[in-house]
Amino acid sequence: MQKKIRIGTRESELALWQANKVRKQLEELGYETEIVPIKSTGDIVLDKPLYELGITGIFTKNLDIAMLQGEIDIAVHSMKDVPTALPEGIVQAAVLKRANHNDILVLKDTEEFMAQKDGIIATGSLRRRAQWLNRYPTHKVVDLRGNVNTRLEKLSANNWNGAVFAAAGLERIGKRPKGAISLSWMIPAPAQGAIMITALASDTYSIEACEQINDKDTQTCTAIEREFLKRLEGGCTAPIGALAYINEVEKEINFKGVVLSRDGSKKLEVAKKVPLGRHKFLAKDCANHIIDRGGKLMIMADHGLEKEFSVYSTKKLSLIQKKSVPNFIAVEDSDFIKIRFNRIAAKYVKDPIQNVVITSKNGVEALVHNFTAEELQFKNIFCVGRRTKKLIEEKIGVVSHVERNAKKLAQYLSSKLKGQEVTYFCSNIRLDTLSVILQANDVQVHEIEAYKTMLSPVAVSDATDGVLFYSPSTIESYLQKNTANTIAFCIGDTTAKEAEKRGFKEVRVAKMPTVESVVDLVKKEFVK
Repeated sequence: MQKKIRIGTRESELALWQANKVRKQLEELGYETEIVPIKSTGDIVLDKPLYELGITGIFTKNLDIAMLQGEIDIAVHSMKDVPTALPEGIVQAAVLKRANHNDILVLKDTEEFMAQKDGIIATGSLRRRAQWLNRYPTHKVVDLRGNVNTRLEKLSANNWNGAVFAAAGLERIGKRPKGAISLSWMIPAPAQGAIMITALASDTYSIEACEQINDKDTQTCTAIEREFLKRLEGGCTAPIGALAYINEVEKEINFKGVVLSRDGSKKLEVAKKVPLGRHKFLAKDCANHIIDRGGKLMIMADHGLEKEFSVYSTKKLSLIQKKSVPNFIAVEDSDFIKIRFNRIAAKYVKDPIQNVVITSKNGVEALVHNFTAEELQFKNIFCVGRRTKKLIEEKIGVVSHVERNAKKLAQYLSSKLKGQEVTYFCSNIRLDTLSVILQANDVQVHEIEAYKTMLSPVAVSDATDGVLFYSPSTIESYLQKNTANTIAFCIGDTTAKEAEKRGFKEVRVAKMPTVESVVDLVKKEFVK
């Protein structure tokens, strides 16, 4: 028996229009469907601006709950309302072909007020408010909440000059006034004009059905816009605009983004275009352009999060790792080390090697980059670090022994392999601790440079309170453009000793050799 797909939606006229559009397309493909209206917090609480409610996914949360509780099979959303991180177990099933992405100004009378000092316009969007005030700094912007019909009624009943709406919303339900002005200069919200369908990750039937109505071009462009938003960590509480579109003639993707202060007095913009199919890093590059010019700090200042402390990580941190740091600690990051795998001659692994030493995950990746697991027939593998051990056993074979650092591993091997040989797959930049100890204890070491460690230093603000280091090489890279006048938060003893050797007066060592443990050191230091 064919499953009936229950379509969850908000109860507003626009939301129901969008849900019925999805329903029509699915039924044209032969699927049986049913509309299930569900109220959202955003529809219930109308007396506060959206950015003051403090709820992620204010228009989507109740639909997510209904889906996870089995009340609906799919949910239909205005894509701009959907948080960039979906709840666990819920996935994006489809994006429909995008409609008009522009914002429009619905006028009360005429547009003459735009050239005057004392104009009044209404909007519930922080992004629209900021862009309007940036262009018309003497105007007043009042808050406007409610569904499309409610907002149009409020405009009619008040002495405002106009109100800003998403063009797609008014056009879909046939409510766009004839005199409305397209605000082509205003960069829209990420994914504005697009409709997203979500489903449970485990519901293959609904996902396969929705995939048939997915528009790949819209999916590509909205993914870029939403990644830009995610990297800036703005959510719906920061004035962030983004638009990506495909130029079919030139076969390229064009992107433009903007971040503003809430009062519109500050604005950072970015524009970039890349060949179609080579857009993997487009959002990242554009977000970094904004960040490098103080975009994140501007957002934090708007939230009253002027930082009491600031730290810099010499390795890119994940969003989760950054979010674990209290709001009063500013976190910046960059990869101070870049890795390039060398070509390893087959002769080094051709015959079964008796004893192999690997001291980092990069050494593991370099080996599997050159050879298959079947070609890597090592009898005994010795390594440094639990994560290196895990990676070796996933990709190469069983680890005979693991130690926390190179010195301890060298001491262990000295007692076990006296008079024998070891092959050490290492970097061009390395401490000589392991080799010196082994050779002093009659263990012959064959060093094979499996990868190249390249320094990529960045100049860090003198006001930085602490720097996170993950290897002696990150310290070397950091000191090429900076001084040792800050606290060094180190991932392990070897890194900590290098920090002390290079002049850092205050050195902290993580209890566990993980990035999370280094981040915990920062919290312990500054959270009193």
